[in-house]
Amino acid sequence: MASNPVMELEIWKGEWGLPSVDVNCLEVMTYAKFSGTPLKTKITNNPFKTPHGSLPVFQHENECLTKFGEISAYLRKNNHTADFELSPKQCAEAFAYSHLIYEKLVPALQFVWWIDSKNFVEFTRPLYAKLLPFPLNFYYPGQYEKHAKQLAMSLYPEEEDLSVIETAVYRQADECLCLLATKLGEKEFFFGQSPSSLDAVVFAHLAPLLKAPLPSAALQNHLKACTNLTRFVGRVLQRYFPKEIKDHEQAERKPTRQESEYSDPEFPNKLRNISIAALVSLVAMTAYAMSTGIIQVVPADEGEED
Repeated sequence: MASNPVMELEIWKGEWGLPSVDVNCLEVMTYAKFSGTPLKTKITNNPFKTPHGSLPVFQHENECLTKFGEISAYLRKNNHTADFELSPKQCAEAFAYSHLIYEKLVPALQFVWWIDSKNFVEFTRPLYAKLLPFPLNFYYPGQYEKHAKQLAMSLYPEEEDLSVIETAVYRQADECLCLLATKLGEKEFFFGQSPSSLDAVVFAHLAPLLKAPLPSAALQNHLKACTNLTRFVGRVLQRYFPKEIKDHEQAERKPTRQESEYSDPEFPNKLRNISIAALVSLVAMTAYAMSTGIIQVVPADEGEED
């Protein structure tokens, strides 16, 4: 009997010790880890070639899915679920808290990444300009900014002042974070010792907010104040994505080329020796050229008569 084709997921690249910078990619990747799904990930950073112009893209046999809800439902049908230990009541709770995140936290995250002018100019746009292939890096950041503003305006159609919208979405996000922190308490995961779909959703939305080096960090600071949530993010990373953490730590320890030169204790002597060697070579080459007639020294008076 032939084995099923490999389940594949096209994703955005990871940064800051995360397996992906993208919330939607992280949802699927984390759920797959929690449910024991043998998922092969492929970094493409190219939404242009995908069916709906977005990542992630999940492919298996004849299925091609892009939404977390569709993908997790498909995995459940194939006996890969992160909620097998949950009671019906807990499943309902997981759904309710996930919906709370999508409704209350996502608009604020969109504001942080794409509407906050300082973050957009100094961080988000350069990040995606680096990730995206040319010439898409000139197109997609502006489109993501546009879509985020459309979402904000749809939520607050009577308000034109972005600072007022910012205050409103951050207040909603703060309330959401407080509810999540209360629900988690001192437990390892939201329903005890084992992770569920809710843990995947929470991790995916909090990890980039916590780890990204944001210039404007008001919401990030609020998350950092919820210490049980920050510990939760670290716990998931350590247990399920240790390779990404290790690669990030190694990259941070690796000095740049210039730093390597100046950190070498013999660097001043090397520079002096290189300079002396270059000078000796120049003198030798000049002497050789003069002896063979390649270079001729002509007296000034004789040159004027000629």
